[in-house]
Amino acid sequence: MSYQTLQTLLDDNIYTIIINRPDKLNALNRTVIEELSAAVDEVYKSDKIKSAIITGAGEKAFVAGADISEFLQLDGTAGEALARKGQEMVFDKIENCPKPIIAAVNGFALGGGCELALACHFIIASSNAKFGQPEVNLGLIPGYGGTQRLTQLAGKNRAMQLMMTGEIISAEDAQQYGIVNKIVAPVELLNEVKKILNVINTKAPLAIAKVIACINNFDHTQQGYDFEMKKFGECFDTADAKEGAAAFLEKRKPVFSGR
Repeated sequence: MSYQTLQTLLDDNIYTIIINRPDKLNALNRTVIEELSAAVDEVYKSDKIKSAIITGAGEKAFVAGADISEFLQLDGTAGEALARKGQEMVFDKIENCPKPIIAAVNGFALGGGCELALACHFIIASSNAKFGQPEVNLGLIPGYGGTQRLTQLAGKNRAMQLMMTGEIISAEDAQQYGIVNKIVAPVELLNEVKKILNVINTKAPLAIAKVIACINNFDHTQQGYDFEMKKFGECFDTADAKEGAAAFLEKRKPVFSGR
């Protein structure tokens, strides 16, 4: 299947999905979400695919966030619907996939990009990777599961600090916080992930699927994600969200009013 915003490659039962918008730092937009959904469906359906990799084109970014221009006209209802659609079409689908999907993070993984990496079963990062949930700079919060998945990996205190400050952290800090499994040189990134998947691919597929299902089921309910989607949507009814998006697109610092 051909895609407008993705490149895909199947080699030795490993399906590599490359988000291919390097001029936009691989930012997520509606088309990327729809095509990622279709590509992940291929992972579910194809007997030729035993595991998958998600990465970004170029050296600068895995995914540097969402396409902010798509936020400008959203109100609370539309904002919540956007988050729910993305979760159902991509993020939850990745997390619950019975085949391993690994994030190979090269460069910036910010906002929705960080959430995309967090939805994968684990993360291998290049030494130049950067992670962050800077949505507060736009008067928003993470809407694709970030408040839930980051807390599970990094713990409540780290997650609170990262999401309230919007701080961008290095690959080394992300590894220390439990977000990243391993750091390698950029040129070694895909080969390292494939090496790990080649080991996993020798194991019993049904057992791997049950490992994923059991780990995801550990103290894990939909309630937290539903609450996040609702609060994400509510942000779009605020003046601060409008100001945050406008300031981003105008390349200036936002002036928040608390309204």
